[in-house]
Amino acid sequence: MRALVLAEYKRLELTEMPAPVAGPGEILLRVVACGICGSDVHGFDGSTGRRIPPIVMGHEAAGTVVALGEGVTGFAEGDRVTFDSTVYCGGCAYCRRGLMNLCDNRQIIGVSTPDFRRHGAFSEYVAVPARIVYRLPDSLPFTHAAMLEAISVALHGVALSKGQGNGAVLVVGAGMIGLLTLQALKAEGFPRVFIADIDESRLRLAATLGASATFQAEGLVDQVLAASSGEGVDVAIECVGRDETVRAAIDSVRKGGGVTLVGNIRPEVTLPLQKVVSRQIRLQGSAASSGEYPRAIELLSSGAIRVEPLISAVAPLEEGPRWFERLYAGEPNLMKVVLTPENPHV
Repeated sequence: MRALVLAEYKRLELTEMPAPVAGPGEILLRVVACGICGSDVHGFDGSTGRRIPPIVMGHEAAGTVVALGEGVTGFAEGDRVTFDSTVYCGGCAYCRRGLMNLCDNRQIIGVSTPDFRRHGAFSEYVAVPARIVYRLPDSLPFTHAAMLEAISVALHGVALSKGQGNGAVLVVGAGMIGLLTLQALKAEGFPRVFIADIDESRLRLAATLGASATFQAEGLVDQVLAASSGEGVDVAIECVGRDETVRAAIDSVRKGGGVTLVGNIRPEVTLPLQKVVSRQIRLQGSAASSGEYPRAIELLSSGAIRVEPLISAVAPLEEGPRWFERLYAGEPNLMKVVLTPENPHV
């Protein structure tokens, strides 16, 4: 099969490699669409330590069932499906508590670390455990379904933020995850959702997607205080992962408020510890998704969450290296690129 391999950092090669087979409990899929995730772009240069070459990246995918491994039931050849990016064991203490994203034996599709290597979906075929596979409605385009993993991440961050207050929420960062988090907050009943970014074009897009107010990153805290009667928001969801954006999220919440950390561009950030402690701000990390796929499919299929304004391009797999270079360079107005080994107009 053809696959886009990260042969070495900053070098992708379209190459032929053996197609995987469906082992016991697995499903073999023909990949129709796979999105380029920000984590793939940041792994492209080795900065995250989670894309050690050689590796076939790609975990935001959708396609059709080709073959079923031994013991798999409930699916049939030709089914339209997507899959979770997290491969969990199902037997550890965390899995038994329903916290599969915290599985002691967790692996991630399209990721390689010193502990594991699992080839992903920038390829014609991928084999994944049946327990992480979900059926798709016939009406849902594959290119839109390739966004479900990102939607599930947004929904997980929102789920962790519930119960921390019913007032205003601030989303820091209007990139892909930030804009999906904005929509997830609105879909889950949060009445006032603010969003901040350095890019005015992304803020304009956020306004069309339901933001109650948009703020430029410069002077953010003053703008938030002015919009929240001087108190700050109940909750801030940080969707970037840099020192300055984490600090801005903490500075923007009221005393006793909460900050959910979703972004992870950098492996480490510095926290204003005394401010967190003295103002009793609750910090929590959102570790990938954890069973949000059914809800994500429901919201995307109903139109409550829209992804078509976020997809910048749909391109054939062989153009992957060029699109990675453009995303890595931070080209303005370029957001989500979906690659397909088949017809680029699926």
